[in-house]
Amino acid sequence: MVLPDLNSHNKHFNPEQFRSNFPALNDQSVYLDSAATALKPQAMIAATHEYYAHSTATAQRSLHHDALQVTARIDKARQYVAEFIHANDNSEVIWTRGTTESINIIAQSYARSILKPNDEIIVSELEHHSNLLPWLIVAEQTGAKVIKWSSNIEELSSLISTHTKIVTITQMSNVTGFCPDLATISQITHQYNAILVVDGAQGIVHHSLDVKQLDIDFYAFSAHKLYGPTGLGVLYGKQQLLKQMNVWQGGGKMLKNASFSDFQPAELPYKFEAGTPNIAGIIGYAATLDWLRNWDVKQADRYTEQLANYTKSQLEKITDIEFYSVDNSPIISFNITNIHHNDLAILLSEQKIAIRTGELCAQPLMQKLGCHGVIRISLMPYNNQQDIDKLIQAIHNAIAILK
Repeated sequence: MVLPDLNSHNKHFNPEQFRSNFPALNDQSVYLDSAATALKPQAMIAATHEYYAHSTATAQRSLHHDALQVTARIDKARQYVAEFIHANDNSEVIWTRGTTESINIIAQSYARSILKPNDEIIVSELEHHSNLLPWLIVAEQTGAKVIKWSSNIEELSSLISTHTKIVTITQMSNVTGFCPDLATISQITHQYNAILVVDGAQGIVHHSLDVKQLDIDFYAFSAHKLYGPTGLGVLYGKQQLLKQMNVWQGGGKMLKNASFSDFQPAELPYKFEAGTPNIAGIIGYAATLDWLRNWDVKQADRYTEQLANYTKSQLEKITDIEFYSVDNSPIISFNITNIHHNDLAILLSEQKIAIRTGELCAQPLMQKLGCHGVIRISLMPYNNQQDIDKLIQAIHNAIAILK
């Protein structure tokens, strides 16, 4: 398999032009660990620097010019996110520190108040620990049960019952790249009046999603997986669910009034945003989402899939390789017989190739796959065929040493 000339004119998507927006990329190294965190475009870097260098002010507090401008920029960023995921209203978008915190908020502020002994939370085997441990914790707190689910649709139909209060699943597995049928899962979940929680950390960058069309109750993701800054996340929730939830943390600007006997929470979304927000991160993320509007995201996804297929076709030529990932996925996980995944990673690092190895924060899934860790390559539209050719040569160099 040979990819088209990446420098040829494409009115829909130009990979080399896209790549040029990421200053961290260079000819000496290859970055194939984007499922851990994506590289950052110059637009995000510049916006963050501009805030710290020229307009540092807090938000939703002071009335001077810079402070009012910062507040307006944060509101604009919230609007960008709402539009990106097709939320009904900006107030359904909550700023958090990341996917992990978003899911913990759902577990503690929503689930803990509605779960009773013997209620059930169905959790798929695909999950990152961030979408498993919060449910184990709240189940222990309430007497509810966590029910293991393979992610198979037919199995969900047999597992779900009137005892089921929550069904939670990833949008895209960070190990296998598998993307479940969220539309069907949503339909089955709501037939039993249960709530659907989707972990979008891995999927949002590769598969745009419409929370209204899919009827998703809660959706969580991290900015840094979608070309944004670290330390910033999003929790989307249907307005009627967010309104009935208890506050997550107490502090500045999440209340209307307070006394030594009581307090009244602020309206959405502020009741969940105690303390000074990650202003620089939010401003940087707004710049990222604005920059993304210049690109045909679907064409970028097609290019990445094509590059992934090329990558897998080259890896398949390696003797004794075993794959764990699905076809046509930007995530490619595998092992090579009699070579420890970490040994290979170290030798690739010495050749300036960045990949991820290990359990990938998904120990139950590793147990199901029958391994103690994998080698994971994760691709983005800023990667190119030269990156893959360097990777393949580096793997052969490492094999020559290890075998």
